Parts: sequence; structure tokens; C-alpha cells
Amino acid sequence: MIDDEGKNVGIIAFFEALARAEEAGLDLVEIVPHAAPPVCKILDYGRFKFQSQKKAAEARKNQKIVEIKEIKLRPAIDDHDYETKMKAMKRFFEEGDKVKVTLRFRGREMAHQDIGVALLERVRAEVAEAAKVESEPRLEGKQMVMILAPR
Repeated sequence: MIDDEGKNVGIIAFFEALARAEEAGLDLVEIVPHAAPPVCKILDYGRFKFQSQKKAAEARKNQKIVEIKEIKLRPAIDDHDYETKMKAMKRFFEEGDKVKVTLRFRGREMAHQDIGVALLERVRAEVAEAAKVESEPRLEGKQMVMILAPR
């Protein structure tokens, strides 16, 4: 048992611990139930519950939810369009989000998948310092997909 001042009292009987808690006007709370013997502490349970809720809320507030943003490209993308997509991609990495790069083939473009692979390699080389490849480029039907994660 640990008393209300934080001192380790030692192993004592349950009813004696309960009597000490009532004498102090506080509650007897079981802190570590699965230990042998269980650890109990004399404290104000309402305050203890409030403090633990406050810690949990603080932990939730500091958590960052990682989202997956998608950038869609075409094999015949123009230079200016490509640069605009790259700026957006770098902004997503700065915010801590993952980026799914989708390269869409239409019609006869499927016969020239090597152009698409070259474009994805160019993307990978340009964002190498800001991101790492989480999922290598793979073909899914008529589109090629690559997932990048921030470093």
C-alpha cells in the first residue's frame, strides 16, 4: 500500500488499509491489480479520474492523423502541369501526409508502359530527399500506382 503522501507503507491487511483511507477522508484505489500482492494507493478518486482524462485528452491533441493524398498523372503530362503536381506533392510531405501517385493510361497508351515507368522514376528522383517509396510502382488495371511516405 502507498499512503496519501506517496510513501510506501508495505504489505498490510485490506481492512486496515480501508480504515486508513477513511481516516484520511480519501479513497483506497487499486493501482496495479495483477501484481502479487496488488498495489493500492490512498487518494482522491475523483481527482485521479480527472487527471487521467486530462492526460488522455492531451495525448489525443498531440496526435497527427496521417492521410493519404492522391496525385493523378498521365503519361503525356506537360512540364508546367508536372511542376504544379510536384509542388502539391511536396506540400503534402511537409504536412506529414502520404501521397499516392496514380498514373492513368488511356487507349493505346497501355502499349507504352515504359513511358509511365520513366515518369514515376522521375517523380521518385525529384522527391527523394523529402519522401521514401512505401509501395513500388505496380500496375492495377489501366493505371500504375506508387505510394510515397514522408521521411
